[in-house]
Amino acid sequence: MADTDREFIMSISGSQFIPYVYLGAKHMFTGYDHLLFIFGVIFLLRHYRDVAVLVSLFALGHSITLLAGVLFSIPANAYLVDAIIGFSVVYKGFDNIQGFDQLFGASPNPKFMVLGFGLIHGFGLSTKLQDFELPAQGLLGNLIAFNVGVEIGQFLALICMLIVMAYWRAQPNHLKQAYSVNVVLMTLGFMLTFFQLAGFILL
Repeated sequence: MADTDREFIMSISGSQFIPYVYLGAKHMFTGYDHLLFIFGVIFLLRHYRDVAVLVSLFALGHSITLLAGVLFSIPANAYLVDAIIGFSVVYKGFDNIQGFDQLFGASPNPKFMVLGFGLIHGFGLSTKLQDFELPAQGLLGNLIAFNVGVEIGQFLALICMLIVMAYWRAQPNHLKQAYSVNVVLMTLGFMLTFFQLAGFILL
């Protein structure tokens, strides 16, 4: 989170529903690792029902660990968690180019994997909030508000992605570009992973 957001959170106390909704939405909209993963998840999906199912599983996963991580003060190294989040982007790009099918003859269950990585992504969010040492007064309500904001931000980002992808799929050469797009997605995921691992090593 930005230093201004950190200062704002530390300056307020008690139940603050609207500010935490705003902060949650802002965090998701600027959370490029989360957005890259969502982009990878929906990349090959053609039906809105499939999009809704997988995005809902992702939301369920990160909601559980976001709330539990903060409420129960579950410790974790933020760099390592974020490295796994970066790897989730690599996984989705590799899965989209049928890498698992070519290597192992089968792909992991997408629902299971999206839910699992959703739990990791939520845990990453919780490590950020735990750094703030949030006051106990109004904590649960504020966490719920933050999570609502995250879902709002995710929904708005998803709508933007679907619009862009609908336009892209209407182009005659989009199938030729699909492989390259997922290679770029994997490359960005590797960069995120290595950056976080470097932070852990140098810490």
